[in-house]
Amino acid sequence: MVDLPTPAPAAGQVLIATEAMGVGGVDVVIRKGALSALGFKEGHVPGSEVAGTVTAVGEGVDRSWIGRRVWGFTGRGGGYVEQAIAEVHDIVPLPADLSAVDAVTLGSSGVVAHYGLAHARFAPGESVLIRGAAGSIGIAAVQLAARRGAAAVAVTTSSAERGERLRRLGASHVLDRSGNPVRSTDGRDAGDAPEGYDVIVDVVAGPDMPSFFDRLNPNGRMVAVGVVGGWPPADFGTKLMAAFQKSPTFAYFSADSVTAADQRAVRREQFAAATRGELKAVVHEVLPLDQAVLAHHKMDAGEVFGRIVLTP
Repeated sequence: MVDLPTPAPAAGQVLIATEAMGVGGVDVVIRKGALSALGFKEGHVPGSEVAGTVTAVGEGVDRSWIGRRVWGFTGRGGGYVEQAIAEVHDIVPLPADLSAVDAVTLGSSGVVAHYGLAHARFAPGESVLIRGAAGSIGIAAVQLAARRGAAAVAVTTSSAERGERLRRLGASHVLDRSGNPVRSTDGRDAGDAPEGYDVIVDVVAGPDMPSFFDRLNPNGRMVAVGVVGGWPPADFGTKLMAAFQKSPTFAYFSADSVTAADQRAVRREQFAAATRGELKAVVHEVLPLDQAVLAHHKMDAGEVFGRIVLTP
């Protein structure tokens, strides 16, 4: 922990007194140096999303924002702080009934899940596999796919207990990390898992990613939305090309490719859905800011189901 001067918002920016800070998989990836090409150096302040109250605004920003509770994106850093800076186009007002903790649990994850499914051209009646479903992105994707009428929502996870929690959130089939079926803890199952899937949303990537190409149906689409398991093999496309007769599609997705206005619209809808009980924010644990190191140790150990949230 270090003491820094309270920042002053520049033109187009706001200052947020934080109530909650999300600990995301991207924070871990950055800390490990996987995105070092973007210029992150020693002394980098982690964190990309906060929720709290606007206390000051920069030039050109409507002063009516002062005193309003908001969710804010701080960029690829600058979030683990008591006073955070965000661009005004990267903030969204919070409904009165939505807590700051729930806001940072859904804020980034829900948008990635929403657009990940859209990028895969998911349609009602199709089967979906969420690889790495125990994190906040995967949990949001499970709920959204189920709400939108997926014929089947399969998930990969590390234990039967996690599988049960995912079933309660909308999963119809549970697989282990290798893709083998896992029965429910009481022996029930919702029928055999599909052999193939129309859509795979992959939060993990890593060395095992190419093996899941075999799970795609003809004209199936796989979208990688994270690399929490590390980068895939350099030659992973070879396996995809070997299945060309099935016309499979693979793509990466980053929320950076979506306009701020479109992201705000999705967040507003998802925050409203959360207040209506239609979308659940799953919080693993709330820790004080000075335990951010512990939060990252838990992330590294694979202990987290949902999202860890820091509070000042």
